[in-house]
Amino acid sequence: MRMSSANRTDVPPETVGVSLEPEGVEVTYTDGRSVFYHGVPKRAEGRVVSAPGKEVHLLVTDPTETEGVMLYVNDRKTDDEILESAGVGRVILGRNESESVFPGVEATNTGYRVEVTADPAEARGRVFVFVEDEVSEQAYEIVAPSEGDGEGTEAPEQVE
Repeated sequence: MRMSSANRTDVPPETVGVSLEPEGVEVTYTDGRSVFYHGVPKRAEGRVVSAPGKEVHLLVTDPTETEGVMLYVNDRKTDDEILESAGVGRVILGRNESESVFPGVEATNTGYRVEVTADPAEARGRVFVFVEDEVSEQAYEIVAPSEGDGEGTEAPEQVE
């Protein structure tokens, strides 16, 4: 029996393969399949906020940048079994709920948008956020705020 989207649950991630290429980021799932996120990720200082209705995929690499963990935030479409076989995790956040999803990485459901904040030094790897829907895909790498005023700049909100 197929579960309704309202009954989706959190799924813990496993280690997946990562290949950082000049054209984008390739993730190799534990079942051998792979996905390629096109384009060089834009640098975003400290956080990324998605536009309403976008899918948000989060990838944190290990220090070697050859493997990492992938997490879908508020994905209500993918069956638990598919995520489990691929090694991809999922976290479901209620409205205005935040959760520390990895050391140094927090995801927040701000209503219709998802905000991901990260401290790459605490995460001990690179932090990528992929924001997509059926017609567009954006890739971001969260970096530490610039030296100077200590405030840094915010990632642009995607408004497509």
